[in-house]
Amino acid sequence: MKKIILTAVVAFCGLTSCCRTSENTTAPQQLTYGADVSDAFYTERLPLIDSAFQHYVDCGYMPHAVTMVVHNGRVVHNKAFGWRDMENRIPCQTDDIFRIASQTKAISVVALMTLFEEGKFQLDEPIKKYLPEFANPQVLVSYDSKTGRYTTRPAARDITIRHLITHTSGICYDGVFDKILREKGVAGHNTLDSVTLAENVSKIALVPLKHDPGEAFTYSYNIDILGRLAEILSGQDFYTFIKERVLDHCDMHDTYFLVPEEKRDRIVKLYSYKKTAGDQEASTLPHGTNYEGTARGGLQPSDSELFQTFPYASTGTFCSPSAGLCGTIEDYAKFCQMILNGGTFNNHRIIGRKTLEMMQKNGVGNMRGEIGFGMAWDVFTPENAHNTIVSEGSMRWGGMFGSDYIIDPKEKLIVLMYVNNMPNLSGYNPKTLMHNVTYQALR
Repeated sequence: MKKIILTAVVAFCGLTSCCRTSENTTAPQQLTYGADVSDAFYTERLPLIDSAFQHYVDCGYMPHAVTMVVHNGRVVHNKAFGWRDMENRIPCQTDDIFRIASQTKAISVVALMTLFEEGKFQLDEPIKKYLPEFANPQVLVSYDSKTGRYTTRPAARDITIRHLITHTSGICYDGVFDKILREKGVAGHNTLDSVTLAENVSKIALVPLKHDPGEAFTYSYNIDILGRLAEILSGQDFYTFIKERVLDHCDMHDTYFLVPEEKRDRIVKLYSYKKTAGDQEASTLPHGTNYEGTARGGLQPSDSELFQTFPYASTGTFCSPSAGLCGTIEDYAKFCQMILNGGTFNNHRIIGRKTLEMMQKNGVGNMRGEIGFGMAWDVFTPENAHNTIVSEGSMRWGGMFGSDYIIDPKEKLIVLMYVNNMPNLSGYNPKTLMHNVTYQALR
């Protein structure tokens, strides 16, 4: 009888092992170059990606670009266009390092949600439980632009972790809120000063809300606050936290808040447009810098010392979970493949399949109109299908410096486009361009 039980246990363990192996191998665990992709793409149509982006570089609308398409782990397309450094005629390369700004958010949220899976927090808990400075939130009632004085009222409810992760907390950095943030000394998403995430988040807590939590979608510093939550719950600084939870497991060894010295020659220069006679001043970017110019004046290196130099000149004390990372397009493709795989890459289970499924559901209803928002990205809803060539159910986000990604579960497709050109005042949309010239080639 003991022998029968032992045999059954061995058989069960073998079956379990087989299942685990199957989980890790059915989805691609590495990116594969040089594979035949003619089953999924009309290969004669793929060069339209090249001609489209080369055209915009040649016309002076963009200084450079790196594009990448991955189907079921197979690299379909990966090209570089233009110049890493236009003035010194240094060509752009596919392994160049770009400022990815808000693409940082998805990495940060996935890492945070591993703590959720460990039972360290629940989504509907008030953030004040972990960050007491967010107790008694106030909503802005009036603001005097001459004196900077304002009045507030108590918020109808506490800010929860779910409000933060879906950008419905009411925290705002537009308009008068930008002025209040500056007055409170908030560093923004990037800084060259010796500021910590904890210090910056404590100052954000002093700023009134735009609306009651849960009442509207307002994109802002929410993920920075959640990054501080991750530091508290993990006992680690934020870079170490995401490195151990996500970056290392995905082999993302070219993604940093502060690019190491030996890799800094691969950072692309950030460009803007020259101002021409009669041009009007551009709008103020959220909690950033005033820029001027249009495409008619041609391209020039950005004169923002902060945005130009933070990848290598920051003190390294501040790691913005919202917008601080720089990296290569291949690194981010690995992260996207992990999402497409349902949470595994490089034979590591990084996050649970059901957690990712929850993150991919529209969590904001119709607060953004026809397009939804999950816990880290746009969600392409049926209502938005008529606006785009991209499949329903796809996830998308980008960064203010010009980068963009699509994760399309229906087509098992990843589409990435990296540019560092801000602000884009030319009238063209390189993100939509990349979507269109890629999807037209699908069989």
